[in-house]
Amino acid sequence: MTTPLVIDLLFGDRPRVIAAFAVDGPGGVTLLETGPSSTLPALLDGLRTGGIDLERVTTILVTHIHLDHSGAAGRLLRHVPNATVRVHPIGAPHLVDPARLLASATRIYQERMDSLWGEVAPIPAERVVPLADGRLLPVAGRSLQVIHTPGHASHHVAFFDLASQSAFTGDVGGVRMRGTRYVCPPTPPPDLDPASWAESVARLRALGARRLYLTHFGGFDDVAEHLDQLIPNLTGFVALGRAAIATGASQAELTGAINARMAAALSDVDPALLERLEWATPSYMAALGLIRLASRERSEA
Repeated sequence: MTTPLVIDLLFGDRPRVIAAFAVDGPGGVTLLETGPSSTLPALLDGLRTGGIDLERVTTILVTHIHLDHSGAAGRLLRHVPNATVRVHPIGAPHLVDPARLLASATRIYQERMDSLWGEVAPIPAERVVPLADGRLLPVAGRSLQVIHTPGHASHHVAFFDLASQSAFTGDVGGVRMRGTRYVCPPTPPPDLDPASWAESVARLRALGARRLYLTHFGGFDDVAEHLDQLIPNLTGFVALGRAAIATGASQAELTGAINARMAAALSDVDPALLERLEWATPSYMAALGLIRLASRERSEA
């Protein structure tokens, strides 16, 4: 398989919201991202439909531990007996014992936890491998470079395929719906860091990648134009959050402003694309992250 198999996880029964990627080659299959457990049937079906023997899956790479990217990892391991999960060192303990991760998510999602994410199973420590920055991983007959890319989350990594010159960017590369040019920066709590994000995008740009694979959603070849948008759009969101704090605007008002900005950026495209964008990076979640950032900035001033 010279290009990755792109598996649509049909999150919320909607197409092109969350993707997982499978790379097949000598030595086995590497899976990048797992999605949440609520989409595990779609992941398993996509692997089998793509002709992948589950026993050949040897490596699972997750860009970070947010539930839409790694939530299914523990359950998935029951189906792929020869695989280990590789993740940023900060994220590794939370895959072994997800109690704190689940407590934090439950405060936000409350009664929607199960319907959105499904079971988040702990992973045996011996099956979790921390990823060092800059390491070259020999997987599926190729080398993937590990790149620590904080900003969206402190525990974020991207992966660069040296052979195809492709970068798997998780969320640090932004969210973009197929058929549009708008690149949306997802800004959830708790550790949004715009300065680190800008540095991470600079690292992505320095790779000279020919293609970006976004978890939300799919492959894009206009790399320079895509990355050029990302930090200015992030700066615009941060300004909205700061203004909300300064003027005493409510979370609901900020949520509406974020949604309006996303809608304006998408312009006159199919309204279903805005709905998918909302499922990939909900405005209310972005508002929570921006309010927390602006509050932290004010307390540190």
